[in-house]
Amino acid sequence: MTPLTELIQQIDSKQLWEREVDLQRNDYLVEKGNINTRFFFVVEGSLRIFVLDSNEENTIRFGYKGNLIAALDSFLTEKPTELYIQALKKTRLKSVTKIKLKVLIESSTANTKLWISILESFAFQQMERERDLLTSSPIERYHRVLQRSPQLFQAIPDKYIASYLRMSPETFSRIKKS
Repeated sequence: MTPLTELIQQIDSKQLWEREVDLQRNDYLVEKGNINTRFFFVVEGSLRIFVLDSNEENTIRFGYKGNLIAALDSFLTEKPTELYIQALKKTRLKSVTKIKLKVLIESSTANTKLWISILESFAFQQMERERDLLTSSPIERYHRVLQRSPQLFQAIPDKYIASYLRMSPETFSRIKKS
């Protein structure tokens, strides 16, 4: 069992989920400027996290069935987020507040270690992504993501994967075909 699966099972068993959220395609879960201190579990569907830079949308992360997703900047700082989280298809989520999650994490040393493990994994994933974007060719980035997250290609439309990999949809299509 992964640390993430274990945390989700604990939230389930302690009935900490507060509410369910249903989104239609293109609906926003979170928008820039809002404060959001909730963690969301994706029951079904898929979402993207993106930022706007000179009116260009840059996808930085995805969430799909079985994932936790959050506007992490706002969750951690309790200040307005710089992020958008948008449904890519009909999506159902469950949410837990930061307060309830914090109580669970601090309730035992094992839970604190579990949370640290999840954050370390997230930090490592972000470092890998940054390294890929800075040092790898588009083809190498495509192959690394395909190897790391093959389910991404079933859950997420190609144009958003292209944005995530920092390439045009046309380049992505050529690489995918080759």
